[in-house]
Amino acid sequence: MPLESPADELRARLREAIPTAVKARDQLAAAALRSALSAIDNAEAADLGQAPPMQSGTIAGGVAGLGAGDVPRRELSAGEVVAVVHAEIAEYRTAAADYIQAGQHEHARRLRAQADVLARLLDSGK
Repeated sequence: MPLESPADELRARLREAIPTAVKARDQLAAAALRSALSAIDNAEAADLGQAPPMQSGTIAGGVAGLGAGDVPRRELSAGEVVAVVHAEIAEYRTAAADYIQAGQHEHARRLRAQADVLARLLDSGK
């Protein structure tokens, strides 16, 4: 089955890398990959501005009819997905710098390693 978009391609690369990291017992890589996928999923959360207006009823904010309150998830472009992963990388690197200032060099090393995993994955898709 062909991938639907370049955004799906990056998401698929992230998902495919998880079993490899797990088999290699690379917990840092697996955690970074899962975190990036979670960040993408969060960015695709439904836009509640598209939700139907509240109707009065027995339940506050309830709407009538099966699925009447459903709101579609956002669909991110490939650029938006890459931006989310870049934000994750930046977050890891910023936290690593904070840990270095606090003298926690081992924590900083782990965070830098996680950032490097995601950066390599982005680079491999170019």
